[in-house]
Amino acid sequence: MKFVNPLPFVADISRSKSFYSEVLQLQILEDHGNFVQFDNGFALHDDASLYQTVFGESRDESGPYGRRNLVLYFEDEDIDTAFKRIADRVDLIHEVRQQSWGQRVFRFFDPDGHIVEIGEPQVTTSVSKPYEP
Repeated sequence: MKFVNPLPFVADISRSKSFYSEVLQLQILEDHGNFVQFDNGFALHDDASLYQTVFGESRDESGPYGRRNLVLYFEDEDIDTAFKRIADRVDLIHEVRQQSWGQRVFRFFDPDGHIVEIGEPQVTTSVSKPYEP
C-alpha cells in the first residue's frame, strides 16, 4: 500500500487555493474547480462536494474545520526566508523555534483553521526497522 496525499476538506476552495499557491508558493498541478492538486502531492477538496462523494448526502452544517488534531507538514530549505515571506500573512501559532529533536519549525493556521507546520529538512542518521507484529 502506498500513501498518496492528505486531502483536507475546505470551506472555500478559491480562498484555500489562493492561500496555498500565493502564501506558501505551491505550484498547482491540477485544478478541477472543487479539487486542486499541487505539484508536491498536497491536495485540497471543496467541503460540500467531497462530503457528498464520501457520505452520499449533503452536509447539514458547515465545518468543523481545523480541530487542532491534524498538522499539514511542509519543508523549506530556507526556513528563515519562508518565515519572513509568510508570517505577516497568516494567523501565526509561533515563530521559528528549535524542537527537542533539533529541527527548526514554525506553525500557523490556514484559512480553515488547519495547523500548518513548515520545517527545515531533517537529516536522517538512523535506519528504522519495518513494523513486525
